[in-house]
Amino acid sequence: MNNRAVAYTGNGGVKITDIDFPELVLKDGPGVNKLNVGRKCEHGVILKVVSTNICGSDQHMVRGRTTAPEGLVLGHEITGEVIEAGRDVEFVKKGDLVSVPFNIACGRCRNCKEGSTHICLNVNPDRPGSAYGYVDMGGWVGGQSEYVMVPYADFQVLKFPDKDQAMEKILDLTMLSDIFPTGFHGAYTAGVRIGSTVYVAGAGPVGLAAAHSAQLLGASVVIVGDFIEERLAQARSFGCETINIGEHDNIPEQIEQILGVPEVDAAIDCVGFEAHGHRHEEAPATVLNSIMEATRAGGSLGIPGLYVTEDPGAADEDSRQGALKLNFGLGWAKAQTFVTGQTPVMKYHRGLMNSILNGKAQIANAVNATVIKLEDAPKGYSEFDSGAAKKFVLDPHGLLQK
Repeated sequence: MNNRAVAYTGNGGVKITDIDFPELVLKDGPGVNKLNVGRKCEHGVILKVVSTNICGSDQHMVRGRTTAPEGLVLGHEITGEVIEAGRDVEFVKKGDLVSVPFNIACGRCRNCKEGSTHICLNVNPDRPGSAYGYVDMGGWVGGQSEYVMVPYADFQVLKFPDKDQAMEKILDLTMLSDIFPTGFHGAYTAGVRIGSTVYVAGAGPVGLAAAHSAQLLGASVVIVGDFIEERLAQARSFGCETINIGEHDNIPEQIEQILGVPEVDAAIDCVGFEAHGHRHEEAPATVLNSIMEATRAGGSLGIPGLYVTEDPGAADEDSRQGALKLNFGLGWAKAQTFVTGQTPVMKYHRGLMNSILNGKAQIANAVNATVIKLEDAPKGYSEFDSGAAKKFVLDPHGLLQK
């Protein structure tokens, strides 16, 4: 069978290419860790991909800001129908419609058993934690494709209880693989609760998901900051206050104009290491420093924005190694709490699924989910990179566009 996929071209772009139909084994290929080659996955399933999304984390690779190799098949946000189950799969059946957490986790190691599925010890020979189609994550093939293999299926995948109901809300449910749990994790770990005032740095899809999540958690006011007016308008469309950092970079002063005080209870960094300062120059620590300043003493900072240990495109040598000029003394003096790292999707996705299915969450509207064909992925990457206020959802089999 054919299997088309989106692959990184190594020159700031992507292309549609033919790749092997997946099998229940991890074969050699671009980015595959040599220690993972030949790894048998009878505990896995093969999915017909129903939807798969373009993520800002993918853009970091496409921009050349990581060591991703040419030919790497991208995509870690996957929803699909099971078409084959391995010999050792007991509870997931052919025909099931499932959401796949972007974290690859074995379910057997200490970290997985403790719920830290974002830092599984057994799936990436380089370091704890893994993801589909991502650099230095073990080499598991990405899901921006027609078909994909998912290991450890009994443990990992989230089965939708009713396929017809799920397809009616598929644009919301496709966000469960990453963006919705990631935004929720940012808000939850920032301590957002009933009545909280919240500042979200970045109005990209993760920032919008974090803002919507803060509302679900009971925040009284959610303020979103960004340079791009189109994205700020999207945040306002579901009830957020906004500040344009490009027009005025004194964030506490702008917060005071909205709240009457120059600080919030909780802040969320949804930008990460490619952050820019007021004059649009690259300043990778600027968001972290600004949210420390804008958050009250004793407040918490959720940091789902991506930071890396290697950034070949950084402006200075320290930043190339992930060493940032962080004003940590300020955070220490204010006794603030920081939570960083990948999101443990499995901690949240079932509850968020129920919120979607029962009409409590409208995440697709919040992030402006926009369906495009798989072959239009290069255009989608280009538009997303230019700051479009959209979350692009790829439709490999034409199941979403009617």
